[in-house]
Amino acid sequence: MIDVDGYLRRLRLPSAKPSADGLFALQRAHVERVPYETLPIWLGRSTSVNPAESAERIVSGRGGYCFHLNGALSELLSALGYAVTRHFGGVQGSATDPAGARGNHLVLTVGGLPTEENPSGEWLVDAGLGDAIHSPLPLIEGVYEQGPFTYRLRPSEAEPGGWRLDHDPRGSFVGMDFRKVPTEMTAFESEHVRLSTSPESGFVRVLAIQRRDATGVDSLRGLVLTRVGDDSTSTTLDREGDYFAALGDVFGLHLTSEERTILWPQLQESHGKWLTTQQQ
Repeated sequence: MIDVDGYLRRLRLPSAKPSADGLFALQRAHVERVPYETLPIWLGRSTSVNPAESAERIVSGRGGYCFHLNGALSELLSALGYAVTRHFGGVQGSATDPAGARGNHLVLTVGGLPTEENPSGEWLVDAGLGDAIHSPLPLIEGVYEQGPFTYRLRPSEAEPGGWRLDHDPRGSFVGMDFRKVPTEMTAFESEHVRLSTSPESGFVRVLAIQRRDATGVDSLRGLVLTRVGDDSTSTTLDREGDYFAALGDVFGLHLTSEERTILWPQLQESHGKWLTTQQQ
């Protein structure tokens, strides 16, 4: 069981019966108010893919990455009466990476909500892609614009019978494939361990925090804060006070003094290494 009322308070939404409008409100509120973040890894705290644990962390004011965010959201949707299904997916980081559902992403679909534009009533719902979709997409092949970004949804070439989301060219990854058949959370356990502990994992190498809204994306990688949208900006937050102020003001993340003491030296060291590679 999860704290549904507490979760809805975090999203600043009332409880309501399932509807297409309600589904849109839930995803939008989730990506705007619950950041994509990998702080536990950098704070030396282990997490699991258990949706109840993830939901509890969200209610307490934190976020997570795809297994946490979509896992918790799937529990919330189910508790509210939505017909939600979990799917085995994979994010393709760059054009040189293989496409396909490699298990590094949990995907959600919700059915039973037909509209004029989507008679089948099946929707792609994803609060765990960081800088990607702001609203659900109808599970229909096509090109979709959301704010300043353009996405393409089509049948997957790498996963027969599955689907492929092509990201906007300005996004942090190329695309995402997922299988149409349902899956269980246990299917992601080994990949979660790898992503959160392996020295080769991007999550281990760089602290990443992202927040999507209607007009763009705020992204904090290491000490570099970037806004991508109609107007794009980039700022290096190399002063401790500025960094933690941005965590609170931009991403709604408020760390304790102990957490700041643990995190800041690591960020400085990581940023120094990054500067060295840039100079070389």
